[in-house]
Amino acid sequence: MTHLATLLTDASAEAPDRVALKLDDFEVNYALLDEASARVAGLLRARGISSGDRVGVMLPNVPYFAAVFFGLLRAGAAAVPMNVLLREREVAFYLGDSDAKAVFAWNDFAPAARAGAEETGAECVLVAPGEFEQMLGDAEPMRDIAPGGGSDTAVVLYTSGTTGTPKGAELTHDNLAGNIEVAYDLTDVEGDLVVLGALPLFHVFGLVSGLGTSIRHRGMLTLLPRFDPAKAAEIIERDRVNVFLGVPTMYAALLHAPSVKDHDLSSLQTCVSGGAAMPVEILRGFERAFDCKVLEGYGLSETGAVASFNLPDRERKPGSIGVPVSGVEMKAVDDDGNEMPQGEVGEIVIRGPNVMKGYWRRDDATAEAIDAGGWLRTGDMARVDEDGYFFIVDRKKDMVIRGGYNVYPREIEEVVYEHPAVREAAVIGVPHDTLGEEVAAVVALKEGATAGPDELRAYVKERVAAYKYPRHVWIVDELPKGPTGKVLKREIEVPADLSR
Repeated sequence: MTHLATLLTDASAEAPDRVALKLDDFEVNYALLDEASARVAGLLRARGISSGDRVGVMLPNVPYFAAVFFGLLRAGAAAVPMNVLLREREVAFYLGDSDAKAVFAWNDFAPAARAGAEETGAECVLVAPGEFEQMLGDAEPMRDIAPGGGSDTAVVLYTSGTTGTPKGAELTHDNLAGNIEVAYDLTDVEGDLVVLGALPLFHVFGLVSGLGTSIRHRGMLTLLPRFDPAKAAEIIERDRVNVFLGVPTMYAALLHAPSVKDHDLSSLQTCVSGGAAMPVEILRGFERAFDCKVLEGYGLSETGAVASFNLPDRERKPGSIGVPVSGVEMKAVDDDGNEMPQGEVGEIVIRGPNVMKGYWRRDDATAEAIDAGGWLRTGDMARVDEDGYFFIVDRKKDMVIRGGYNVYPREIEEVVYEHPAVREAAVIGVPHDTLGEEVAAVVALKEGATAGPDELRAYVKERVAAYKYPRHVWIVDELPKGPTGKVLKREIEVPADLSR
């Protein structure tokens, strides 16, 4: 049985003077981070928050996040990570649904946090530089770690809610500690680990693979509160970052931003992509430009980040999400749960120690997602090759059914990305009177590049079956994205006139 709070206390005991977190010129070593977490725990204890309670964490990528996160774990509470951009109504939902006793909120977003907390009766603790240090200085530190861990809930992580109301995935101490250990074993770098913390820490990818793995390695997480390719390149050069964790849009931004070429990114050794399928053209272009290895992995909130990975010591197959990580089982199945023959498309199901306990207070949704055998249905469609590598075709619900034929947007997006003018692309289905759905492509071009809808349509038509190419193509400045930079297809606005 593991208590996640020991991740930090062990690191502090072993490497107290080593820098754990950095934000520009501000550095926090392991001893100071551990002390801050003890005082956060004491603060919570003084306010009547104890084992089993939930506490919201509405903080950006700043060192305070780690202090609060480990402090509340130390006190025995469970964290409810929250996007700092949530509005009052959304804050109230997260706090109310999780029955949180309190929320630590960044001072810049105080109005929404305060109003949402007031609506649910949760205490709002504002985190403002200088004032928060004073608050912790006045708190009596809690040196011990509250009993528990193991199968107890450590984090209630709300899914993005692409359909219906967001659900809180209950991730246990064992879930997260096991995932961190897997990521630790997969991290292959020479010298001390330096990770770029550009992924939001309120997201499972940033929290587990970024913060958790960095601390497990006694490494340094250098933080970037808001992703900007030029700033990211500046940090990589300045701090000699050797591990970059990102979603595909971050890789595309670094690859295409002219200012990035002014920086030395030669320190990069391993780059990990997740959160969405990585277009092969972006992967190859990034590796050529920066002379590093990009390893694509796969996971979701319900699996505590990692389920499969392109292992450093095995063949890497571009376009593949790799093979299941240690201790995890994966297969592609049909609607009845039967495993699909090799090479045929089915829904990915996952079983293992990384799978969540369930959805918070949603027994119906848990039963729908996890069957009696412990297999989690992911909604992602994939095929498996002769070596056991998984290739995601698309989200089950994103699949376009055109005149009875299945069209997987991921396959078409790969082709669109091969056009030299394309920076970003998304393929979606739009309603059609006789076919049911028609294939459409939304494209953002590289800076200074030109290409019209007709040219792009013809380009794809030459390379895919006749029923697959997008009849509708339109150009946009930017594709809508979520907090991690993942393209949000549900927010794409379809033009009234699709003849363009």
